[in-house]
Amino acid sequence: MEFACSEASAWKEALSAYASRIHSLSVNKKKGNLVALDEFYRNELPSLLQGRNPSPFVTRRELSDLMQWKLTRGKWRPRLLNLVSSLDDALVSSASQKAFQNLPDLSKAVSALTLLKGVGPATASALLAAFAPHIAPFMSDEAMEAALGNSKDYSLKQYLKFAEKLQMKAKELSSGGESFTPSDVERALWSSAMGQKQLSAPQENQDPKTKPNKSSKRKRKN
Repeated sequence: MEFACSEASAWKEALSAYASRIHSLSVNKKKGNLVALDEFYRNELPSLLQGRNPSPFVTRRELSDLMQWKLTRGKWRPRLLNLVSSLDDALVSSASQKAFQNLPDLSKAVSALTLLKGVGPATASALLAAFAPHIAPFMSDEAMEAALGNSKDYSLKQYLKFAEKLQMKAKELSSGGESFTPSDVERALWSSAMGQKQLSAPQENQDPKTKPNKSSKRKRKN
């Protein structure tokens, strides 16, 4: 699905397929705990954070679980998980509390979280999205690629540009009576990208017996 698409029904369809894409990724890529991690991230964590109002914060264990979700759904970088898991719990609580208080100023909120070792703008955005999905979208590779045409720059400046585009898209899609948050837009883009990958998977996972033997071709040319 193209980011420029203005049909709310197409976005709703992609969003409604999100859970099945998570399940397929869990099975096909042997990421057995992804479904449970996604349930934690999308449902349990937001409830925990909102339940701590008026001064919400995240614990080190919850941040570690969030990091595990992020790395399992995306690219696995164990060093980041190790860094987050070794953070001081009081420091995590303090930094996250300050970040949430800084909303809706995304620049200040992200900056407060990236003072923590192992937490970059992408991880910060995941936590902010769990707490305030109506403001902050998660900075996923797939959504970045769709919205900005680039998933290599994970700076704060790039995140602010990305967030603004998804906020505008959510507003556009909600104008017809539907309700979309920037986080909904991110999940729809991720779901759509995963759907495309899964469609091409049979070709990628083709039986080796039926694939042309490149080495034998080279031998014939020599």
